[in-house]
Amino acid sequence: MKKEIIRTEDAVGKVLAHDITRIVKGEFKGSLFKKGHVIRPEDVDRLLDVGKSNIYVLELGDSEIHEDEAGIRLGEALKGSGVYTKPPKESRVNLFAEYDGVLKIDVDALQEVNDQPLVICATLPNNTPVKKDQMVAGTKVIPLVVEEKDILAAEDACRKAGQVIEVKPYHKKKVGCVITGSEVFYNRIPDGFAPVITEKVEHYGSEILEITYAPDDLDIITEKILDLKAKGADVIFTTGGMSVDPDDLTPSAIRKSGADIVIYGASALPGAMFMMAYLGDIPILGVPACGMFFRTTVVDLLLPRIFADERITKRDITSLGAGGLCMQCETCVWPKCTFGK
Repeated sequence: MKKEIIRTEDAVGKVLAHDITRIVKGEFKGSLFKKGHVIRPEDVDRLLDVGKSNIYVLELGDSEIHEDEAGIRLGEALKGSGVYTKPPKESRVNLFAEYDGVLKIDVDALQEVNDQPLVICATLPNNTPVKKDQMVAGTKVIPLVVEEKDILAAEDACRKAGQVIEVKPYHKKKVGCVITGSEVFYNRIPDGFAPVITEKVEHYGSEILEITYAPDDLDIITEKILDLKAKGADVIFTTGGMSVDPDDLTPSAIRKSGADIVIYGASALPGAMFMMAYLGDIPILGVPACGMFFRTTVVDLLLPRIFADERITKRDITSLGAGGLCMQCETCVWPKCTFGK
């Protein structure tokens, strides 16, 4: 890269070598164009208006590229399905969600990109639920000019990964729910679970197929689970009866239904007594009592991924430990917080 003087009229497409200052007495003093700005045809008159008949520009070497081009190339390489970019702003290219869904980051590939000299990309945490047009990442290079080989290395890392940053959309599902507990079944106390589950399901654009009730009876709870499967439930909630008391039979009923148990007990608080299971391809969520009293629990960390058609593994749940402690803020702002991150 070298600096040379050139006539302003001949500078279109060239890179400014320093800031251009504009001064209007009593009104304005500041930067008209920043160093690194690529001069456009419409910029020529503005430069002449501030007395710049000749300007310093940068001539890039054959192996060098400008920061704007580098940002554009990085954005294109990093974005996967459900992600779009906008043009550079101060050399930074931002990535946005095309629709509501779950943000998925290939953390290893992202690390390889950030290992390249003078290249950076920062994202929201992996598995964050995001809204349409929400910013999910930003990428740029640090200096005004970089060696193209470093961008090529970052692009190659992205190519090998397939998709470094993507958004998986939610899918509409029919959801069944078995609310257990003799005290609710026999109307000794009002049910508090149905409105909670309904709100969570509808938030992801899905619908309640049926909410049914069962006493603390192993066979009845099991029968209710299998009945929801027969009626076409895509997801099944079972609520209550998840602890170790004699009348808490929900985990045993889930097992008796023939479901494969992923895990009983989650490394997240609230939600430690949670159970995750699959009856064939149907996820079954055993929701402990805390799900009725706390706005956000381990269930909320997993639901976005379930509605995005991910199959939850034991490791998905055990890995929640670091970041799995809810701070129980007076006003819940999840997912804009540390819980599950």
